[in-house]
Amino acid sequence: MEASFETSSQDQTISLGRKLGKILQEGDVLVLTGDLGAGKTQLTKGIAAGMGVEGDVTSPTFTIEMVYEGTSMPLYHFDLYRLDDPDQLEDTGLFDVMGTDGVCVIEWGEQFSDQIGDARLDVLVTRLDDKADPGEEPPREVRFVSHDERGDKIVAELLS
Repeated sequence: MEASFETSSQDQTISLGRKLGKILQEGDVLVLTGDLGAGKTQLTKGIAAGMGVEGDVTSPTFTIEMVYEGTSMPLYHFDLYRLDDPDQLEDTGLFDVMGTDGVCVIEWGEQFSDQIGDARLDVLVTRLDDKADPGEEPPREVRFVSHDERGDKIVAELLS
């Protein structure tokens, strides 16, 4: 199942993430894909807020993993930008937390989709530069592509 949303501001991207965060359950895995500056971390900030995480959420580019405590479960936030070999995944702690007691959000994980498996929801964030005037922040398309029954349920709830 697929669904697409357009956000016209950073606040709207965060708001969409907040709605998503309220839907997510233990064991959910999201792979966020998009160019630098597309809005992946803003969406993750919203997911965290929807899960009841307090405090600032930043992209763990140099630490690879950040753990945030939500109201009822943790948010495991990974940034795999610096990795280029599947063997490197063993050292990240990704496999220790995927599908366990919290939600796993993985930025730049698309290159490792075989290792991550089909129990995931792909989230593709794209800047729509052709819809903005010069110097203006462009809107974003946030497209959700599920690969399993749980992903279908998440997408259906987002659409309702």
